[in-house]
Amino acid sequence: MAHEIIMAGFGGQGVMAMGKILVEAALKEGKNVSWLPSYGPEMRGGTANCNVIISEEPVGAPIVTEATAAIVMNRPSLDKFENDVIPGGILLINSSLIDKRATRDDIKIYYVPANDIANELGTGKIANMVMLGAYLALSGAAKEDTIMEIITEIFTGKKASVIPLNKEALLRGAACVK
Repeated sequence: MAHEIIMAGFGGQGVMAMGKILVEAALKEGKNVSWLPSYGPEMRGGTANCNVIISEEPVGAPIVTEATAAIVMNRPSLDKFENDVIPGGILLINSSLIDKRATRDDIKIYYVPANDIANELGTGKIANMVMLGAYLALSGAAKEDTIMEIITEIFTGKKASVIPLNKEALLRGAACVK
């Protein structure tokens, strides 16, 4: 089964990093992938989203046309992408920042208080990892161990101190949807 995911939020919420980590992990697991970032005109605080495709088959085009999942970090992203999820698909909503309920009844909807959990862990910067952990628990698009390998490769030197925090964020996100 191919995973076609839309990840969206404000610039600075780690949407691109979340997509890139997932793609790198899937690639390491021998899957075919694509990652297509899209930015609004603003540098920070503007819209940002990425299309991620993970498949056993070759990926023809990098654009998600039938999203099996959407991970939305803010309300404008919910408004924009809720209807792009196929029936039976997954919608993950950052309930810390989105006060609106999803309107569809033909998809699986999960409300994850990503920013609240990240702040409990000491930094709002890992809300994206909370959401990624929730998505991985639901989809199995990549293994948690492989995600941790990628995080360990990314955060080296002085930044290595954030590795345990990222792992805890992944675990807490997964716990939200189990």
